[in-house]
Amino acid sequence: MLFRLHSLRFQFVARDAVRFPEGKPGNVLRGALGTIFRKIACDPACPGAKECERRASCAYARVFEPSAIKKGPSGFADWPRPFVFRAGHLDGTTAAPGESFHFDLHLFETTENVAPHFVRAFRELADEGLGPGRGRADLISVHHLDRNGGRGPLLYDRGEDTIREPDEPLAFSLEPVERRITRLRVDFTTPTELKSGNQLAEEPGFPVLFSRARDRISTLRALYQDGPLEIDFREMGRRAERIRTIRCEVQWRDVTRRSTRTGQVHPIGGFAGEAEYEGELAEFHPYLHLAQWTGVGRHTVWGKGAIKVRRID
Repeated sequence: MLFRLHSLRFQFVARDAVRFPEGKPGNVLRGALGTIFRKIACDPACPGAKECERRASCAYARVFEPSAIKKGPSGFADWPRPFVFRAGHLDGTTAAPGESFHFDLHLFETTENVAPHFVRAFRELADEGLGPGRGRADLISVHHLDRNGGRGPLLYDRGEDTIREPDEPLAFSLEPVERRITRLRVDFTTPTELKSGNQLAEEPGFPVLFSRARDRISTLRALYQDGPLEIDFREMGRRAERIRTIRCEVQWRDVTRRSTRTGQVHPIGGFAGEAEYEGELAEFHPYLHLAQWTGVGRHTVWGKGAIKVRRID
């Protein structure tokens, strides 16, 4: 019942003005990341992840085209990628020349050492330029973070120009907490989309919130770590239905992005705000606590579905 992850902080200094348009810091970071990552991690003669004989051990295939590796869980034609960005604090900001800025990366692939490839890819991507106007920046350092967000060991230091061995991943237990918990507050800090059946939920009712968090955690664990959770999904879902929503203040945010490759416009909005829940919450708390790192709902990889969970009893 453990889930492991690396939490990393990438620190930069801007050479030019680097803009992060409102609602789109994750879109700025995605840029040419996949293309650069593939150039760094793959053989130039690679025919593509689906045809590559070494795709099971290829860092690019595991991170950006994981569904090419093997058959995954039922219902997943495209696997969730094993990382998420946390850059909501950059929303609508501009880093002036000489100013520092950072974002965090949570990496769930802990069986293979893929973190150094992210370091190399973002070092090159920042040098080429980020966001509108392609403002250039220098990657100064990459630190491991502890579970409280404090800085841990260095993974990369520009002064030494070395990438070190990754630290041990953080480990989170999904066993119920011993203390009784009867009230929780959840802040939806970036636009969040939760599917209920075949529709998007207009509000974060507890059963759908918990189910989407639990299912995402179990899927990531099945694909990249120790296998799926050995729990009774149906019975946990029934118990989650007993949890009451006692306050819900969320608003829908309409945000779109335009693909530079296809020109198509994609919605990346969702609801944001806060909700409070009441009931016997001890068995559910570890899942929501971990969802602060994994994200919850749709399109989490680029920063959607970020939440903060607080006990209020």
